[in-house]
Amino acid sequence: MATPIAAKPAAAPAAPAGAHTNVLLAMVVASFFLFGGITNLNDILVPKLKGLFSLNYGQAMMIQFAFFTSYAIVSIPAGNLVAKIGYFRAIVVGFALMAGACLLFLPAAHTGVFVTFLGALFLLGGGITLLQVAVNPLITSLGPAESMHSRLTFAQFFNSLGVFLMIKFGASVILGASAKTDPATLSGAALDRFRVSESAVISNAYIGIAVILVLVAIVFWLQRRAIPTHAAEKVNFIKSLGLLRRPRLAFGVACIFVYVGAEVGCASVTVNYLEQKDVLGVDARTAGDLLSYYWLGAMIGRLCGGFLLRLTAPGKLLTIFAVTAAALVAISFASHGAVAAYSLIAVGLANSIMFPTIFSLAVEGLGDRAPEGSGLLCTAIVGGAIIPELIGRIADATSLKTALLVPIVCYLVIASFGWFARRPIAD
Repeated sequence: MATPIAAKPAAAPAAPAGAHTNVLLAMVVASFFLFGGITNLNDILVPKLKGLFSLNYGQAMMIQFAFFTSYAIVSIPAGNLVAKIGYFRAIVVGFALMAGACLLFLPAAHTGVFVTFLGALFLLGGGITLLQVAVNPLITSLGPAESMHSRLTFAQFFNSLGVFLMIKFGASVILGASAKTDPATLSGAALDRFRVSESAVISNAYIGIAVILVLVAIVFWLQRRAIPTHAAEKVNFIKSLGLLRRPRLAFGVACIFVYVGAEVGCASVTVNYLEQKDVLGVDARTAGDLLSYYWLGAMIGRLCGGFLLRLTAPGKLLTIFAVTAAALVAISFASHGAVAAYSLIAVGLANSIMFPTIFSLAVEGLGDRAPEGSGLLCTAIVGGAIIPELIGRIADATSLKTALLVPIVCYLVIASFGWFARRPIAD
């Protein structure tokens, strides 16, 4: 998922001039790398915990539900906290909260109880939400206005790079350590010991991540006075709901909901999908490694997308990419073997420009109320909780292939929005 960027940052702090600005910019870009990778590591946890706790697909998708629900619950309190303590201190709190959540994986692994992992994931999602609310205005203010878009593109590239490398890391460390024992054959104390033992590899990975997050938080704390503190503008969420009377924004909010849901849903089932005998029949580690190319495609697409958007109207290009994504999922649904596998992986490339393009088209014409529209769009990221859960429930009731019909519908909705918004709003 691309990181949301406020269309018009509210009271963004003024950056210092000189070489120190580049140091601050590097720090902010590093944060994009980290929270992008950590967010999508959930795609590796889904198959790992599904097998470990003998979950069905609906239960396994609670991993994404717990994580992405935090966007809906934490976004408004996070905005108020940023307004109260300032951007840099809020970033430190965000990293600290994420580190604390990662450390909670240790007692979760020790107990071997699935719900404890969900609690840690919700807190981790809350920390990332706070971090995004604080870091987005900074990336736009660290340099001249005319180069703002290049800085955003640069940050998005490192966000995608973090996802690709973290999935590679997760596939090797978390899925690569999967035991050959089938937990369904165990019971009682033997099953409890097995779950604790297998969960240890997860907790060890997240403890390592927690150490890195603490070190980054310390660096940001030491730089907390580098930028003058300005209070962020408070936005009344209830008042902002009135903006949904504007069809373009309302349609855009719906599209962010279904896009994040489709992107996360496809990624969440890919490992289990590739393991199926009528697809590739590979082991979990190999499937996880192949999943990383889903996100590599998104990274490559974002690099090329900036050029394509100069040649084609954003709405039309969004329609083309969304129709392509729907077609690729449909091909996977209707086929078997390598065609089914690689057409689903290729959806990552088609996803590449969707989030930022939907975002920018939806807030177009809002003027001074663009931050309010941005807030509504960010809240719609909760689609990453709802749509994957729907996919899981359908997979349980029918099959994993049948569940692919859900993202097809999602992408067709996005294609419709692209066509609807193909013409710019007159000033």
